[in-house]
Amino acid sequence: MTQVRLVVDGRAVAQAVVADTALTRARGLLFRRELPEALLLRPCSSVHGAWMRVPLDVALVSRDMRVLGVRVLRPWGMTAPRRGVTQVLEAPVGSFDRWGLEVGSELELAEAAPGA
Repeated sequence: MTQVRLVVDGRAVAQAVVADTALTRARGLLFRRELPEALLLRPCSSVHGAWMRVPLDVALVSRDMRVLGVRVLRPWGMTAPRRGVTQVLEAPVGSFDRWGLEVGSELELAEAAPGA
């Protein structure tokens, strides 16, 4: 997994982990004692909350890194695949409100800050 800075509408908001292999996507946030600030799953068009203990903020993201949908995913919930979604961003619930992330937001991934 790669560590990067997540940028929302031009503002760096969090350190993010990118899960871009079959193994890292399958693991996702399952069975983690501590959640990362953000996790970007790619390629990915939907996620589930099976075996999760806490709700998550979930953003459905297009190839060009535009947010197409946002929701809170409850434990054991799931998102349906949606046309145009190629990646999914997950974060602890409440993160998106703090970051100002909403439908239409533009995301960027920047090099991780030193020591991250």
